[in-house]
Amino acid sequence: MERNGSSCSILRSLSLDNIEETVSEGYHQKGAGRPPRKPIGIFKALIMKRVKQIPSDKELYRRLWNDPDLREVCDIEDYEKPYHPSQLTRFRDRIGVEKLEKIMNTLISELIGNRIIKGRKIVLDATFIKAHSKRDLHNNSKGGSDPEARVGRSGKTYELGYKLHLAVDAKSELPIAAIVAPANDNEKKHSPLLFDNALKATKGRMKLVVVDSQYSCKGLRVQAAEAGVRVVIPYPANQMPNQQGLLRVDRFFRTHGPKSEKQAYQLRSSIERVNSRLKEQVSLVNHKVRSLRRISIHCLFCLIAMLLNAVAAARLGVIEMARSMVFLAK
Repeated sequence: MERNGSSCSILRSLSLDNIEETVSEGYHQKGAGRPPRKPIGIFKALIMKRVKQIPSDKELYRRLWNDPDLREVCDIEDYEKPYHPSQLTRFRDRIGVEKLEKIMNTLISELIGNRIIKGRKIVLDATFIKAHSKRDLHNNSKGGSDPEARVGRSGKTYELGYKLHLAVDAKSELPIAAIVAPANDNEKKHSPLLFDNALKATKGRMKLVVVDSQYSCKGLRVQAAEAGVRVVIPYPANQMPNQQGLLRVDRFFRTHGPKSEKQAYQLRSSIERVNSRLKEQVSLVNHKVRSLRRISIHCLFCLIAMLLNAVAAARLGVIEMARSMVFLAK
């Protein structure tokens, strides 16, 4: 395999047997009825949609008509029509969140086995995803066409949407756990489950967790201590105990406290770079779906595309390209 192969040739070189088994579970394999279109082909099409930053299912359908390489990697024969947008929607509904999380964990396990994901230093944070809806005329705090979306903080303002709560391996800058929730949910509400999922994904390797002050709570500190994990969380102003030498961040984003904790807190920048790649390179914020379940599915496809890129780089012996989506998108 040449190092400068196209994304189509790279995907063709990957064995996706485990993923194919998972995505086929929602379809009948024998008996009466029309046989399904290739589930693994539809899965590849939805991954390529993220990798190529194709804005919609309709545009993907058009490109599958006109791009022979894209048709081949998505397992579409010359005599077959492309996957219709309605087939893509039904596939997403059939595969669901649980199967996508299973696929994500499979890829993470392979990356841990290849020592790309170290799993020792983990960073937690949340990023905002704008809803594909306007606010409800009768209830300004939720969406009209998407009633599960809520108004929450987005930077310095408030918008309607969801939040992707993410756990990232600081060394490889790859995601290892994720939870999607309405934007008005406090980060503290989801931090115990996110921490637990990250601990399981790293198979107990976690030694340090770095967290933003929004996650600061006694429960997370106790949970980390019981798991033998060192936790670095700045104390917000309303939680500062009466003692000196604690990590805090002022309104100018300057850190104060012990030198070791200040150095560890710098790892938080790794998750900012992951969020940037998710938004700019795999179209995290470019979606037209509604409901918490469908937003979760969209987010998981974006995360899987990022992990699959790293798996491809590992299998082809170019580990330095594991975090560069340009590798699979070229």
